Amino acid sequence: MEQALDFLRNHKEVAFATSEGNRPKVRLFQIMGQESTTLYFATSPQKAVYKQLQENPYVEILAMDGQVSVRCTGKVSFELEEEKKQWIYENNSVLRRLYSTYDGLAYFSLLLEEIDYYDLRPTPPLFRHFNLIEHTEGEGFVGERFSKKG
Repeated sequence: MEQALDFLRNHKEVAFATSEGNRPKVRLFQIMGQESTTLYFATSPQKAVYKQLQENPYVEILAMDGQVSVRCTGKVSFELEEEKKQWIYENNSVLRRLYSTYDGLAYFSLLLEEIDYYDLRPTPPLFRHFNLIEHTEGEGFVGERFSKKG
């Protein structure tokens, strides 16, 4: 799992999928911080994504570089301490460039529930699945059913 988490630390731009009604909505987001299996983000409360997350807090993200990708699912929470919000704002030049003050944004965390790691470079390609709620993992090859571990 550390390989997948390291990949996310090094690939901050992710496809971020929410739902609007019964239709998926995907946009690019930047991971603003990471503590183990918790990711941090910020958005404007005027954007549609904010309303979508209020209505359905379950999301999926995807990071990809070449033939390696990491897909994660989880639930967002808008319950962040003020110090964390300030830290996110102060440590992200994009936010400071677009917004004059930290307190006009909606900050949220994404607690990862499942992680899929795909590596298409080896033959056969590698697939690893981590269920953080059930504390299980599985591995196998892309296109095959994987074996479940512990």
